[in-house]
Amino acid sequence: MGQTHNLAYERYRKIFRGERLPLAFVDLDRFDRNIAYVASTQKQTGKTIRVHSKSLRCVALLRRILEKGGDAFMGVMTFTMEETAFLADKGFDDFIVSYPTVQPTDLKLFADLVRAGKTVSLIVDSEEQLERLSRTGEKEGVVLGACMEVDMSYRPLRSSLHLGVRRSPIRSIEDALSLARRAEAYPGVRIDSIMGYEAHIAGLNDDLPDERLKSRILRTLKKASVRELTERRGSVVDRLRQTGLELRVVNGGGSGSLMSTGGDPSVTEVTAGSAFYAPGLFQHFKEVSFEPSAFFALQIVRRPADHIVTCHGGGYVASGAVGADKLPVPYLPQGCSFIPLEGAGEVQTPLKLPESCPSLDLGDPIFFQHAKAGEITERFNEFALVKGDRIVERVETYRGEGKAFL
Repeated sequence: MGQTHNLAYERYRKIFRGERLPLAFVDLDRFDRNIAYVASTQKQTGKTIRVHSKSLRCVALLRRILEKGGDAFMGVMTFTMEETAFLADKGFDDFIVSYPTVQPTDLKLFADLVRAGKTVSLIVDSEEQLERLSRTGEKEGVVLGACMEVDMSYRPLRSSLHLGVRRSPIRSIEDALSLARRAEAYPGVRIDSIMGYEAHIAGLNDDLPDERLKSRILRTLKKASVRELTERRGSVVDRLRQTGLELRVVNGGGSGSLMSTGGDPSVTEVTAGSAFYAPGLFQHFKEVSFEPSAFFALQIVRRPADHIVTCHGGGYVASGAVGADKLPVPYLPQGCSFIPLEGAGEVQTPLKLPESCPSLDLGDPIFFQHAKAGEITERFNEFALVKGDRIVERVETYRGEGKAFL
């Protein structure tokens, strides 16, 4: 274990001595550097950055990004309509709700937000969604904004191979034009934005330290996909504008594709979320680099064998396809590893310690990162905010405010 990591562990151990564990915390020095770094990625492009609240789920930290980031940041991407209304009540505005909904309660909230003067667009990708939105808009006497999502996945050589997530069925120019034409028949809704999320680029590590060959292959595929989707997205946007469609926003990308998406001339803004916490799955990109800033701490409660300690709790496993990469990441002391047959457990998590581990006592913390960003907030009511060598504030997560939106 390097001396730097030893010092980092001792610093955090001292800060949290006497605190109730488990706890979650954010290192503000690192968090603020991530804000500045994300802003810097678009200095040459002139694109603004929309913050994805899903990856934060903490009002105070969302507000901190928008305040410290200044003109570089504009607007919020939310993940449910109820969350959007919650944030609107907190004073936020300019929303894209990034997942469709047709629930009557959600659509009523949508209409209320528009009536209150908030700027909101809801993702759509089908005529059925447009019809339901229009019905609500006509009933409520408002016109609801819709953001058409265009599929950005990669299909090499026009094959059936699909590299990317399964989201929108709108893929081609013809698909987009068809939906735009159908929207004209619905007076209570208007398509005012386009989103194309290249998840297979934005969320896939391509600079893995111990997998150089795999990383080179992934970067090659990414470059080919970026060329294809940039051309296709640009063509879709151009053709829609030629039909007279006025677009307030063309949104694209995520934290791992800030550079490539920002370089797309058809895009007016990029999205970032996970970049600010830099969780376990967002630390090995070739084009971008973020500092881990959000952590949780578990107390050591047992020593079942030499070089093994057991922590209380810890089974905070991420969503997605089941795999070891969805486990939390033991962060400090550096070199700790899971017992393969136990992993991260509901009430106990045993860890193997490295030979160079500092001396650990019962009650001492082990520091982890969640594999993903915002999901850790569903386990904790608050973040302790650390600056320098002390806790400077405690702020509530969505859960701490009594909210669970999905």
